[in-house]
Amino acid sequence: MSSHLAHGLGTDPVEPDWPPLTDTEATDIVGPARVIWRSPRPLSAAAVVERSNRRLFVKRHHVSVRTTEGLAEEHAFLRHLRLRGAPVVEVLDQATRGEWTYEVHSAGVGIDLYRDALSWSPFRSPAHARAAGEALARLHLAAEGFDAPRRQVQPLVASFTVFASADPEAELERYVEERPQLAKGLAEFPWREDTSRALLPLYEELAPHLPGLTSLWTHNDWHASNLLWNEDGSVATALDFGMSDRTTAVHDLATAIERNTVQWLQPGFPVREADALALLTGYQSVRPLSPAESKALPALLPLVHAEFALSELGYFHGVTRSAENTRLAYEYYVGHAEWFAGENGQRLVDLCGASGVAARG
Repeated sequence: MSSHLAHGLGTDPVEPDWPPLTDTEATDIVGPARVIWRSPRPLSAAAVVERSNRRLFVKRHHVSVRTTEGLAEEHAFLRHLRLRGAPVVEVLDQATRGEWTYEVHSAGVGIDLYRDALSWSPFRSPAHARAAGEALARLHLAAEGFDAPRRQVQPLVASFTVFASADPEAELERYVEERPQLAKGLAEFPWREDTSRALLPLYEELAPHLPGLTSLWTHNDWHASNLLWNEDGSVATALDFGMSDRTTAVHDLATAIERNTVQWLQPGFPVREADALALLTGYQSVRPLSPAESKALPALLPLVHAEFALSELGYFHGVTRSAENTRLAYEYYVGHAEWFAGENGQRLVDLCGASGVAARG
């Protein structure tokens, strides 16, 4: 077994899907360097390396996951954000070596308080949740004016097309057809029937509010472990724009609520309502939701996971070839939508709806 373990889709560490970055690799990419920390995140191999007393962040992808063209899309977004004063890392380089694509960033400013936390672990306090909401709102303001189109088709991108369309069933068919690995992975599941039963009724709640939402490039993976922190509890740097794409601000906000305030790895999926309220309050203290966004937020929340779940399913089936993770991704696609129909899910939906009304009132 490797001495370097990664986070899986549960609470126990697992063998990584990708071999850890080595000192030799780091030196090949950035010059003489040594690895001082390896990320436990599962979807790529990443590390902080030290070169001439400077720390850099190096991330390696298989070319089936990210090409240089795919990386260029998110790097252009990062450069736009930095020009607008957003606290994001600096893109320094990218390279391809055989079957691997590498990207090099500055290590970022701030304290990595959630470095070893499982993805979607909760905030340490409502104060952190509020600070994260404020920082997300500032990021959305900085993102305005970035006019790039949606990203090319590739794994592990959190898009918003299927349930943003006027005909989600037709759009879902197109989405699956464009992704052969996803289509093959879905073949063993009753995905059309489950979508019709569990997700389309949710779409009917969202559909009237879609015309009022403005397209915007967004982060799409805003959780505590993708942020660096100042000693006063404010956000110092936002990290990891690998899932970024053109969605809407309220889609990104709903993603942050779902991933930070629902305890998906605990039995019963309890909700940290104080954190949800703090995140929303912080966000709207900087960028108040429009009336259309306020109405869309509670309707969008039960659907915000869907396209990334499908993207993960295609990745697990076609790239890492894990039947178990493919099954879990399908359960994520259907099960999260089903959970929002229950008592705890409805409480969170109602809280988001009431918060939006209160902020506008």
